[in-house]
Amino acid sequence: MQVQVETDNHVEGREKLIEHVESVIRNAVDRFAGQVTHVEAHLGDVNGSEKSGADDMRCVLEARVAGLKNIAVKHHADSLHVAIAGAADKLKNALESALGKAHARERRHAGTGELSADVARETDDREMPLT
Repeated sequence: MQVQVETDNHVEGREKLIEHVESVIRNAVDRFAGQVTHVEAHLGDVNGSEKSGADDMRCVLEARVAGLKNIAVKHHADSLHVAIAGAADKLKNALESALGKAHARERRHAGTGELSADVARETDDREMPLT
């Protein structure tokens, strides 16, 4: 799984921050590594560097999942680390939900009876004498 981190001009400490983001994302979605091919993280300061306030920092995560549409989540917080942790938790929950639904659809589709109806038709055709 590839992790890509993008920041706006107002975010400082880029190298250590990238390592932190990658670690948090990998820990959150590690069990989905077989299905998630790529995660993009977009970090930013909503109000710019001159102002600060409640929910000033934003983390947007977008996961590319094999066989599904991309899944995107965002979290705002007072600090960037809290925003990253919140977004990672939301991404984990969104992946659990989306992949769980996909798995349930696959199970339901496999048991629709289509195969058994075809087999029954073939059996009926062989047993019915032609007159």
